Amino acid sequence: MARILLIETSTAQLSAALSEDGVITASRTCDEPRMQASLTAPFVKEIIDEKGLSVKDLDAVCVGKGPGSYTGLRVGVSTAKGLCFGAGLPLLSAGTLDVLVQEAHRLGVVPEGCKYIVPMVDARRMEVYAAVFTPDGRQLTETKPVIVDGDSFAAELAEGPVLFIGDGALKCRETISSPNASFAAAFPTAMAMAPLAEAAYNEKRFEDVAYFEPFYLKDFVATVSRKKLF
Repeated sequence: MARILLIETSTAQLSAALSEDGVITASRTCDEPRMQASLTAPFVKEIIDEKGLSVKDLDAVCVGKGPGSYTGLRVGVSTAKGLCFGAGLPLLSAGTLDVLVQEAHRLGVVPEGCKYIVPMVDARRMEVYAAVFTPDGRQLTETKPVIVDGDSFAAELAEGPVLFIGDGALKCRETISSPNASFAAAFPTAMAMAPLAEAAYNEKRFEDVAYFEPFYLKDFVATVSRKKLF
């Protein structure tokens, strides 16, 4: 059992929470896009102040490691590493897709008889970052970019009900037409990260604070603004 600060910044939604003995006791969420840089640190402070704690009263910090937004991941991981380095705390991490599987259970959207859960993080156009999981959270395939078409996940769908969840799931609804497919729009949240963080802490699966890097999956691509500065 532990007191763990949870930070999730990998997608458009930002969230932070405090887990005490596996139970969420404080949380903050912002649905407005691109607010990670300005709100992550204030959310952390608000949660700690609300509980009358200091950072040194924490047992660990857990951060969403991706895949997801390059900027969002950088902000979340930098914040978590700074807290751990400053207070001498262990650093934990949780994969974005793993958190989405937990989010499916937290929201109660897993269909009866579900064979697989496929968490999807929106990439671009019809591309998503995805993997296949069992309903109890065991990952069966590697996390990779997938360009979704009518044949995507056909083998899994032939076996029975499959839940597609995430900010990339709804755009696949018209393409994946199997009656065994169900879709849930959701973001990975710090609240859903709690059981993963608790397990990682108990098993001492700590990250190296100095060298830990987010799982970007793809290289960051810089673009040139079309606006003339001069």
